[in-house]
Amino acid sequence: MSIVTSQPRGMIGHDDAMRFLPVGDSMTIGATGDFTWRYRLWQHFEAVGPAPYEIVGPRTTLYDPGTGTALSDAYADPSFPPAARRHLAGWGEGWLHMAPVIADAVREAEADVLLVSLGLIDLGFYTDAEQTAANARAFIEAARTANPHIRMVLLPVIPNIRAETDAPFAASCARFNELLAKAVADLDTPPSPLLLASHPPGYDIHTDTYDGTHPGPTGEHLLAATFADAMHQAWGVGGPYARRPALVGGPVAAETG
Repeated sequence: MSIVTSQPRGMIGHDDAMRFLPVGDSMTIGATGDFTWRYRLWQHFEAVGPAPYEIVGPRTTLYDPGTGTALSDAYADPSFPPAARRHLAGWGEGWLHMAPVIADAVREAEADVLLVSLGLIDLGFYTDAEQTAANARAFIEAARTANPHIRMVLLPVIPNIRAETDAPFAASCARFNELLAKAVADLDTPPSPLLLASHPPGYDIHTDTYDGTHPGPTGEHLLAATFADAMHQAWGVGGPYARRPALVGGPVAAETG
């Protein structure tokens, strides 16, 4: 059986491809007119590997704020290949929502690596730090039922506008990040390694997001770099993320590449 990957290199054997599944909330799915950090990571993979690879997942669309549905195909770069758009992310979805569905997603996509950015929505709307961490542990265990050798890169909750002005919420974010680090330490195994990604160095919600939460052009690059560099440094996957010239913060659609 052969598949076409997101790369323009043609056909490869299915079992030869390293399959990456991005999992996240609104910062990962993106909205109409966004590039998304997923796009930036695809560009990185195209430049430095790994080769062969595939981006997998059951969804491909963006969130459309105008209709309140995740049915938009209007990426800022229309040449973003459909196969590279795949993900498991949703506006308003968190660990609470992804833990029950991750096993099926991993099994159906035959995912090898999960790139996970979750937690902010949980803490903001659904669960406290302890329950959010429990849901993260359930997510990890569920993913392993589908692939006992799955690798995961887990991003802590990053700076956001609510945490800047709401001290109890900031404390909840910090507490969850501590519990997530403990979960990674407790559950990391040689057959199924876990990486706790670092906060993107220098991430500034006033210049790297367009609303205090969702990444703009610079924020997208910083998030993609966090995942790419973690995998390169720990596992030798691909290469280091190429730092881009400073960009002006603001809506991602303001940038062309």
